[in-house]
Amino acid sequence: MISAGRILLVPVIVWLMVLQTRPASVVAAAVFVVGALTDGLDGYLARRWDTSTKTGQWLDPLADKALVAAPVITLTIQGLFPVWAAVLILVREVGIALLRVVLGTRGRSMPATWPAKVKTVLQLTAITMYILPLGTWADGLKLAVLIVAVAVTVVTGVQYAVRATRGPRDPATPGGTPDAERAS
Repeated sequence: MISAGRILLVPVIVWLMVLQTRPASVVAAAVFVVGALTDGLDGYLARRWDTSTKTGQWLDPLADKALVAAPVITLTIQGLFPVWAAVLILVREVGIALLRVVLGTRGRSMPATWPAKVKTVLQLTAITMYILPLGTWADGLKLAVLIVAVAVTVVTGVQYAVRATRGPRDPATPGGTPDAERAS
């Protein structure tokens, strides 16, 4: 249910961003941060109560991708977000989503790694900074955070592709993960 709620926040965020007023941008950023925090809450609750559903396994990543993609596309259309960064972020996110679908059809999963979780935090931070009406004083800082986010985005995308081509790993080996783990 939390993932579905996160998906429902996406059109609200986009609508607020399209208004292009200072108050609407601040509220859009706040709603975006709430959506980001609910992702963490959703994961925490799933681990805490050991609850995982087939629906949650595909809906949670879909909600994550929508929460990232919609603001990035909106900001890019508005000329407020670098096209190169949008392309790299969106290609990686769509590519990894498709990779997970393919692996899922083969009975394999690809759980999120710690570097990928760092990537998510960096992306969410960068996107929040671009949604906020910070003014020109923050342009350098926004770009620096975005560059780091994009670099980690590309690196983790490559890491996932390499992991996927190696096939299932033996859980008994260091760093091995059983196929039945929940993909988040």
